[in-house]
Amino acid sequence: METIHNIILNHNQLVMANLTTRLEDYSKWYNELVVKAGLAETSAVRGCMVIKPYGFSIWEKMRDELDKQFKATGHQNAYFPLFIPKSFFEKEAKHVEGFAKEAAVVTHYRLKAKPDGSGLMVDPEAKLEEELIVRPTSETIIWNTYKNWIQSYRDLPLLINQWANVVRWEMRTRLFLRTAEFLWQEGHTAHETKEDAIQEAELMLDIYKNFAENFLAIPVHTGVKSEGERFAGADETYAIEALMQDGKALQAGTSHFLGQNFAKAFDVKYLDRNGRQEYVWATSWGVSTRLMGALVMSHSDDKGLVLPPKLAPIHVVIVPIFRKPEQLEIIKEKVNPIIEGLQAKGLVVKFDEDSKQSPGWKFAEYELKGVPVRLAIGQRDIENNSVEVVRRDTLEKKIYSQDNIVEDIAKLLDDIQQNIFDKALKFREENTRKVETWDEFKDVIENKGGFVLAHWDGTKETEERIQEETRATIRVIPTDAPEEEGKCVFSGKPSMRRVLFAKSY
Repeated sequence: METIHNIILNHNQLVMANLTTRLEDYSKWYNELVVKAGLAETSAVRGCMVIKPYGFSIWEKMRDELDKQFKATGHQNAYFPLFIPKSFFEKEAKHVEGFAKEAAVVTHYRLKAKPDGSGLMVDPEAKLEEELIVRPTSETIIWNTYKNWIQSYRDLPLLINQWANVVRWEMRTRLFLRTAEFLWQEGHTAHETKEDAIQEAELMLDIYKNFAENFLAIPVHTGVKSEGERFAGADETYAIEALMQDGKALQAGTSHFLGQNFAKAFDVKYLDRNGRQEYVWATSWGVSTRLMGALVMSHSDDKGLVLPPKLAPIHVVIVPIFRKPEQLEIIKEKVNPIIEGLQAKGLVVKFDEDSKQSPGWKFAEYELKGVPVRLAIGQRDIENNSVEVVRRDTLEKKIYSQDNIVEDIAKLLDDIQQNIFDKALKFREENTRKVETWDEFKDVIENKGGFVLAHWDGTKETEERIQEETRATIRVIPTDAPEEEGKCVFSGKPSMRRVLFAKSY
């Protein structure tokens, strides 16, 4: 049984990259793994990252699959400006309050040489008439645009998504999890009725949940955010929450019911079916490159990445074992039909014939990079009509016949995808605990971690006190939480259901 504070380690099998183990320092392990596996690195711009080709290829797979699901539900892609006039933010009070501390502001549009010729300076005569906010999120610029697009009920629903970068000036950053600039998608929709908008917000939450579980292999809780955790400017925020291996929760996606707040702020009305002018109802929803961090922290181990096959840039790597060029040619001839068969099933296969590195080095490198299946084949394997197969999730080694190897590998990849999810689900179940008293709550949060199901009296004051004393927050009020009479774990006041607490990223 693998628990948060008792991760089973095999110190004799640590990867050549010499990673810090999860047990030694989870945060350091994560940072090292992201860099050494070639996912991303810090940039010359403080707080920003460079996403490297291997990491970006995983993000592309996420993006392409989500984009397909969005379009299948009637959404279209568009693009809106990176710069937002400050006056737009000021139109929605809660929204500006929520993002003011993270806003990057453009005040001038030109540089000029310093008088002494020592460099460049901002031209004081090139001050903008109105300061521009570098996009932290796009509700304001989009709703100002929607005013021109929506006149009557015939223009609704308006279902728009954009893939973009955003800037939130974070002071403490970590690759993928929290950076000053990151990539994401943000959907912004307009509807005739409140019911239609709520249905849209719930639909997108379901898409995120299914994507997280069926592609990232990460089990997630769905639910509604408390008032204290709600998106700035929303009437309701729905979220998916995942549990990382160190016992902290990660908000992996959000979907917001915005009510008529932005429609009123930007005067977006439509002529309804009875000829009356009404404000439209709105939603927004998004996931970001934070999912890359979730992927790493949910599944990976002390040898490197563990990637679910559906998102792996390389599904199968084949390492030939040879000493002479003529041996390599014989192996190639035998392996080519296998490669073609796997590719015909839509799998990405790499045949690594590089003679500059030893097979042992390659094995460690592909374990570090999380390639789901590794095949090794040498002269003896050819004679025996066999191939050595290692699956990355369990590191189990098995000898397969070459006769049906293509079908066997395809089935193995499906099994790996499911096994990664099942392992994460088991971990979450073993690290989700119900508590009844404040002492129990503090003990679990401080000494065990994970999710805590506890009664809460529904007040913001209690929520804030719990956070102040334990650093735990309400992750979600679970969608499937049954009504259950109880007493608030902190105040002792009556409560009708349990909510999900955890420390979080």
